[in-house]
Amino acid sequence: MPSVAQKNHSLESLSSFFPLTFPIPNPETHPELVSTKDLHREEDLLRNPTSFRSWWTAINTTREAYFQLQKSERQSDLPEEVTVLLGPLATPLARISLQRLTYLYEAALVHFSGSFKLWKSYLNMRMSFVLGRLIIKKKSGGRKKLPEMRDALEDEKEDLEQWEGGLDPIIGWEEWRSLAATFERALMWLPKLPRLWFMYLSIFFHPRCPAPLFHTHARHTFDRALRTLPPSLHSRLWVRYLLWAELKGGETMVSVYRRYLVVDPSVTERFTSLLLSPSNSFPRPLEAAKLLLALARKASKGEYTSPEGKSPYQLLGDWIDVVEKFSDEVGFDVDETIESNTAAGEMESRSADDLNGIVKSVSADGELIRYAGPTIPVSSDGHTIRSYDEDEDPTSTRKLNVEQIIQKDGLAVYKDQAGRLWTGLATYWIKRGEFDRAKNTFERGLKTVLTIRDFKQIFDAYAEFGESLISAMMESLEDEEDEEDAAETEKELDARIAEFEDLTDRRPFLVNDVLIRRNPNDVQEWEKRIALWGEDDEKVAETYTKALEAINPRKATANLHRLYVNFAKFYEEGGTAGQAELDLDSARKVLEKATKVNYKTVEDLAEVWCEWSEMEIRHENYDEAVRVMQRAAAIPKNTKINYHDHALSAQARLFKSLKLWSFYVDLEESIGTVDTTKSVYDKILELRIANAQIIVNYAAFLEENNYFEDSFKVYERGVELFTFPVSFEIWNIYLSKFVKRYAGSKLERARDLFEQALEKCPAKSCKPLFLMYAKLEEDFGLAKRSMAIFDRATQVVADDDKFEMFTIYIAKATANYGLPATRPIYERALEVLPDRQTAEMCLRFAALERKLGEIDRARAIYAHASQFCDPRVNPQFWTEWNSFEIETGSEDTFREMLRIKRSVQAQFNTEASYLAAQTMAARHSTRKADEAAEVHDAMSVAEKQASTVKGPAFVAAKTNASPEGNGSDGAARTPAQADNVDEIHISDDDI
Repeated sequence: MPSVAQKNHSLESLSSFFPLTFPIPNPETHPELVSTKDLHREEDLLRNPTSFRSWWTAINTTREAYFQLQKSERQSDLPEEVTVLLGPLATPLARISLQRLTYLYEAALVHFSGSFKLWKSYLNMRMSFVLGRLIIKKKSGGRKKLPEMRDALEDEKEDLEQWEGGLDPIIGWEEWRSLAATFERALMWLPKLPRLWFMYLSIFFHPRCPAPLFHTHARHTFDRALRTLPPSLHSRLWVRYLLWAELKGGETMVSVYRRYLVVDPSVTERFTSLLLSPSNSFPRPLEAAKLLLALARKASKGEYTSPEGKSPYQLLGDWIDVVEKFSDEVGFDVDETIESNTAAGEMESRSADDLNGIVKSVSADGELIRYAGPTIPVSSDGHTIRSYDEDEDPTSTRKLNVEQIIQKDGLAVYKDQAGRLWTGLATYWIKRGEFDRAKNTFERGLKTVLTIRDFKQIFDAYAEFGESLISAMMESLEDEEDEEDAAETEKELDARIAEFEDLTDRRPFLVNDVLIRRNPNDVQEWEKRIALWGEDDEKVAETYTKALEAINPRKATANLHRLYVNFAKFYEEGGTAGQAELDLDSARKVLEKATKVNYKTVEDLAEVWCEWSEMEIRHENYDEAVRVMQRAAAIPKNTKINYHDHALSAQARLFKSLKLWSFYVDLEESIGTVDTTKSVYDKILELRIANAQIIVNYAAFLEENNYFEDSFKVYERGVELFTFPVSFEIWNIYLSKFVKRYAGSKLERARDLFEQALEKCPAKSCKPLFLMYAKLEEDFGLAKRSMAIFDRATQVVADDDKFEMFTIYIAKATANYGLPATRPIYERALEVLPDRQTAEMCLRFAALERKLGEIDRARAIYAHASQFCDPRVNPQFWTEWNSFEIETGSEDTFREMLRIKRSVQAQFNTEASYLAAQTMAARHSTRKADEAAEVHDAMSVAEKQASTVKGPAFVAAKTNASPEGNGSDGAARTPAQADNVDEIHISDDDI
């Protein structure tokens, strides 16, 4: 290991190499600069001193020769310490090459002192021997032409020059100073070239830059560059200047950033982060807090936009973070805060008095006067001049009134995001050790926030503070040795634990307070508040009273009337637990007050009156219950008030509430007389607010009391009041009651009633009335009139009911007049019914004709119905006709049936009918399979046989039937019964 003396000796020996370039070397002082090989070059330069090409060639030749020799030179023999300290000048070759190149460049500059090319090459050469090898970074894409300063700083920080190696600033100080002097001489000749300035400034970012150059000299150089270069280049200079200031830190950084913020405040957020950076040995939290406060206030007024996209609330949150972290350095203590708040309150009161005193009347001479408010300074261009505020001045050392700022700039503005603000203020006091004031802050926050999110944030922080405080006190109690101090600490600990438990118990009430503050007209939340008190009657009554005073009836949520009703029941039932005395008088007062509230709907007011009456009934005060309803149902002189006119109060429209009258009439039916009940019903009808149920109930009530004619009159009034379809139900009940009462004794009157009902009855509703009318004539009148009614009904009823009506008509005609009498009915049915129902009616008509022995008429009916039956959709019809022809037809008639079938199938062979056929086939595929498996009639057997004999088996209709035949005029015989000797073979071509 080398000793300290050896090391010092080696450093002294290395220092002896320098200076190399000062004074400027020449052949007289350094004979080794020019060898015999260089004499030809020197003679050429002496003969042509003004030839730039000769000088440039000589310089390049010398530089290339150095590069070649450098590659072949071995540097491994040099000690590592020498290489680290001397860097590029560690070898003798490098040192002599530097001197030779310096000599040539300096000699050339004597003749070409204004050449930028020569100066740039010279400076690059000197920088390479002092700063080391420049690391060239590979870049992709280009940079923005005019980026924002925030982006420019980040980009420039990544693009800063980096060097490998470098000359030690202590040993090679002379060379560093000589390099700076060379830059100064170059700028003296070419002061307006920005490239030289940026090359000069880049040496200050070298990690080995000597302190005399890096500090004051660098700052002066940046300032001279700003003064020399045009303003268009200042943005690029300031980027470098600010990055250098960040490297420098301390007062220099603050001074440089303050200068730039006067012109461009967009980097204020970066500046504040630098002021609070952990790498900063002297943080300035007060200055950072004031800058952030100023930004938050400007952003809230729209005067500042954060480059990082932060909102004004986020900027204020950053300020709170600084206040929490550096509470002692930023904010006032408790006494100063109280004093400042008092002074601010007095100032506001004086300002209010001054404003009230300066209000004047308008002048008549047109002079501009100020009505109220403080004076607003305005610049010549019309913009408002911001007044000086010491809280926003970063150069001021006065601390901040954190409590007042949060109240003014936070809570007064961000009322729905107050949780973070309250917790920040409380944390500030906790950091300062003011636990009582922090507790008061938490309590104030819980009592003022408007959202559950903010409440949860404050409550969680409050609970965490209580737990941490209790834990700290328990730890201090364990370490306490003095018994008196321990007893006092234990007493305080018990109080803190009690406070924490009380906070936990109060949480449901505090949550309810938040919801009520957000909407004091929320009835449901007031009901929850009442339920939280449980059996505490005093608090329940107080809450009811407070709720009814706070709620605005026109803005209240649903069921406001239930709040009054429940309050009245609270007194009626003797409190929540029923242990107190019943207080009906208080309940009546509550309900009396409830009846004067202007509810949003009349039904709520009606509900209050009904509940009041029910309360009197529960306590057997029947007369009082009736009097309550009489008061509620009092009819004013003007009865033309519109029930749905919300411009009128609910009390003015109450007399038209059907809910109120329904309860009233039920009350009269229960405890009143027939006359009083009839009177109430009549009033309902006079007000024209009755519905069909009221009519039915009134008539039923009269019927129960044997006022039959009066009940019928009520029905008649009902059908006059209402139109169809409502009146249909009344007519239905009325006619059934009338027929049941009088049967056939008042037949003409009954007929007249039916005719009145059918006169205005729509087609879709008249079917039951016709059936009832026909039943009346059938039971008590004439069969002929009954048939006439059925015939009339088939013409009047809706199309969907006509088939059923014809079916009933035919059945009645058959029962009264026999089968032949139904033929005209069938014929008219075929004319009237829609196509989809005609086929079914034709099948029934054909079956009738077969029963009567009219085979030809039946065949004609089948032919008529075939035009409505697609063989793919209605295979049942064609199967039945096929069976009919086999049983009763001949070869010609069967051929005709097949011809008609083909014709009809071609007629329906369109896209629509084909799709319909497919749909029906898909629906009934399962049913068809079952029918094919079960049905074994003659036609199916014949078709099976036709597959073997190539033609259907057919028997003429006139052939005598065997005793086993099905009909008197002949029938088909299956192969299972006997061989058909008269079998006719019909080929497919003949069909």
